[in-house]
Parts: sequence; C-alpha cells; structure tokens
Amino acid sequence: MPSIIIAFPKLDDAKLIRNVLVRSGYQVDAVCTTGAQVISIADSLDEGIILCGYRLPDMHYSEIYSYLPKGYEMLLMATPAKLEECVDNDIVCLSMPLKAHDLLNTVEMMFTRYRRRKKKEREKPRQRTEKEKAVILKAKLLLMDRNNMSEEEAHRYIQKASMDSGTNMAETAEMILSLM
Repeated sequence: MPSIIIAFPKLDDAKLIRNVLVRSGYQVDAVCTTGAQVISIADSLDEGIILCGYRLPDMHYSEIYSYLPKGYEMLLMATPAKLEECVDNDIVCLSMPLKAHDLLNTVEMMFTRYRRRKKKEREKPRQRTEKEKAVILKAKLLLMDRNNMSEEEAHRYIQKASMDSGTNMAETAEMILSLM
C-alpha cells in the first residue's frame, strides 16, 4: 500500500483532507506544512502519493515534485487558474474548492494506477541464463545451416514453435536440437 503524505501551507486545511481520507479507510502517514518536511518524510518511506497545495511556505509544488524519490506520485490541488500553469503530465490535478467525492475518486484512481504498476513490475519476464541463450543460439545455427534460414527466420521459427507448444524458447530449442 502506498504512503499518503498531505502537504498544505495551512495545517487546518491539511487536517480536513486527512480526516476525509481516514474516514474513508485510507491511512495517512503524514501531514506537512513545508516542502522540506514532505521531502524528508518521503525519503524515509518507500513510495506513495503526495497530496499537495500549489505553494508551501518554502517551496512551490514543482520543486517538491522534482525532489521526490522515485515511486512517488503527486496530486496537486489548487484553483483552476493555478492548475493551468501545471504542464507536467505526470502530476494529477484536482480543482479547488474540493468536493469530498472528487477527492476520494481521484485518490482511488491513483491507488488503482499504483496497483497496476506494481503488478506490471512483478510480471516482468525473467532474464535468460547464459546456458539458455547458448542453447537457443545453437538451435538457430542448426536451423540456419540445415534449412537455409536467416538468423531472423530461425529465431521466429523457434519463437512460434515455443508459443504453439506452450514451452519456453530454451526448451523448444532443446527439442529442436534433439530432433535434428
């Protein structure tokens, strides 16, 4: 679950937003009134979402965003006129004055995007070992030699046979080598 840090120049505004989120089941890790606090807390946590006002006493939202560690997203909450200045497409914007359901829907959208990103990171294909690479290369060379295929054709042949048989490319290459 990503961390939530709320950053507004007025502590009362930040507490109101925190209360809305907490009542809806979100855990708020910190409430800050300066950019330095935000960056310090973000460095101590892994990743998360920063709900931020346009300008804090010591920093502009864009400065805070540039100092955030990797893995953090920002939800900028400001007046429509101030939001027009936000040209960074990675920052989610929400117009003030806020409606509670707009805030909650936006935070939920950001959490959903976070979960999808995490799932995608877990599903990254594993890297082939040197032994697997060698077996695939040997099978390609054999196909190129015996069937007069180009390197690309041999690769595509192994790839297609792998998909058709439901095995990985290294296993398919081993089958090709054992059959020829």
